[in-house]
Amino acid sequence: MVWTIFSGGIVGLIFGFVLQRTRFCMTGGFRDMYIAKNNRLFYAFLIAILIQSIGVLWLIQQGVVSLPYKDYSVLGVIVGSFLFGIGIIFAGGCATGTWYRAGEGLIGSWIALLMYMLSAAMMKYGVLTPLYEWFNRYWIVNEDMAASLGVSVWLLVGLLATVVAVILIRTLKKPKIQVASLPARYTGIKHYLLEKRYHVFIAGIAVGLIGLIAWPLSESTGRVGGLGITTPSADIISFFVTGDQSKLNWGVFLVLGIFVGSYLAARLTHEFKWRLPDVKTIQASFFGGLLMGVGAAWAGGCTIGNGLTATAVMSSKGWLSLLVTILGVWTASYFTFVRPSRVKS
Repeated sequence: MVWTIFSGGIVGLIFGFVLQRTRFCMTGGFRDMYIAKNNRLFYAFLIAILIQSIGVLWLIQQGVVSLPYKDYSVLGVIVGSFLFGIGIIFAGGCATGTWYRAGEGLIGSWIALLMYMLSAAMMKYGVLTPLYEWFNRYWIVNEDMAASLGVSVWLLVGLLATVVAVILIRTLKKPKIQVASLPARYTGIKHYLLEKRYHVFIAGIAVGLIGLIAWPLSESTGRVGGLGITTPSADIISFFVTGDQSKLNWGVFLVLGIFVGSYLAARLTHEFKWRLPDVKTIQASFFGGLLMGVGAAWAGGCTIGNGLTATAVMSSKGWLSLLVTILGVWTASYFTFVRPSRVKS
């Protein structure tokens, strides 16, 4: 248990610190692809997937990490990921985004987080379990995409690497936009940790490395898989309700570490502040968190569990979930941002 607390907590703390300092939240990244035609954060996300993919698949071949492939419901992933994509727009953040923004003092994120945890727990362990199980009876396939296609998994990694390389070359060739910045207050390591603004691709590299490290550390505690947010969030609620200590796993201390890491980063950079939202935001956070938990439970993961972690091992479930989540974000963005502006004009 001590190693579980330490390893999960440390990875989560570093992850939360990085997320807060780089503002790495894919809700804004997916939304900006549609609203602002800005794909840079999504490109950084692909970089994170690629780095993790190369490392994890090598670890699997070396026998350090177990094969993570399972059967899943295509129907559950499609419906769940779409609902999750809609939910994160209303909640103002994805699963990790909600955790780290709660650490900054945003009351709206606390509300969304509580509803996300509660609704996920209800789906996995509570009164909504029959609905969860019913949905996951249909259209069952195995997530091992390479085996399904009859190709080497490294061919798929090579295709991803090619796409990422083309994106990097084209993006980095574009003229740099000069952004005004305040004079530096710190020097040395303090400047780099608390003040320096990082390129979004550097953030993607950092997230990819953290995701990679998570796999063997999680495996060392008997948990197969890397970064994951939804089930650990539901496990926290389950533990408080039932007292079942088996729910206090590596993933639970990971998500708690994200909160602590974000809080420390916000405190040290003087960005922590309790912020009470208006009634409209409270309602949106409540509704968004509810959809997040239900959708992520049906889909078997969130932006991190499916979109970052499962995609890295070339899981068809991960890539399908990522695509449908983006479609859900774009749908909610249209009705939330685009259509109201057209009506006003």
